[in-house]
Amino acid sequence: MRASLRNVLEPWRRRREQSSLDREEGFVMKKVHTPRWGWALTGSGHFFTESLDMIRTLDHVDLFVSKAAAEVVRMYKHDFSLSDNIRVFKDVTASAAPVGNFYYGVYHTLVLAPATSNTIAKCVFGISDNLATNVFAQAGKCRVQTIVFPCDTAPELETRAPKGMVKVYPRRIDLENTERLKSFEATTVVESLKSLEEAVEARKKELLEPKG
Repeated sequence: MRASLRNVLEPWRRRREQSSLDREEGFVMKKVHTPRWGWALTGSGHFFTESLDMIRTLDHVDLFVSKAAAEVVRMYKHDFSLSDNIRVFKDVTASAAPVGNFYYGVYHTLVLAPATSNTIAKCVFGISDNLATNVFAQAGKCRVQTIVFPCDTAPELETRAPKGMVKVYPRRIDLENTERLKSFEATTVVESLKSLEEAVEARKKELLEPKG
């Protein structure tokens, strides 16, 4: 009887687990506007709030939240309320399954901001072992225009820590990696919040231009 009951319940259990996984990965089939913005958040407090504010001004966004970024939201007590036109993908699968959307023209632009020195180093050396670095790699392979805002852009910076503003002194290797990233195809590296805002606005205008 036990074996028979297991045989009956096993297909139901598998369907339930798959449905749960699909929800986590964002694969529940629903009509969404495409192509759309992709935006990846990493684990830095550096202009994190300002990045969220900018995301809220965009139409039709998929937000990729790394595990470290999710921790920043909790540590810094950020307001993570988002509009209905923003889908959130969390870093819950080893293969970063949501990146498959890049193959099908779902995104016209990827923004990686803020990007930690760890993320930048991995991007520069072709390591894609989490959601943020995976979407960067797939954007490059699929020729999706990418804007990156590294945290480490000058020898001395002020950045936000959980208890307030602090000074940091990026290492030479961090600054060198930021420079290396500037040579990547279809990648715009910005070094200030103002430059990020300008790059996003410039991209908006490009998208409005008639294709010829």
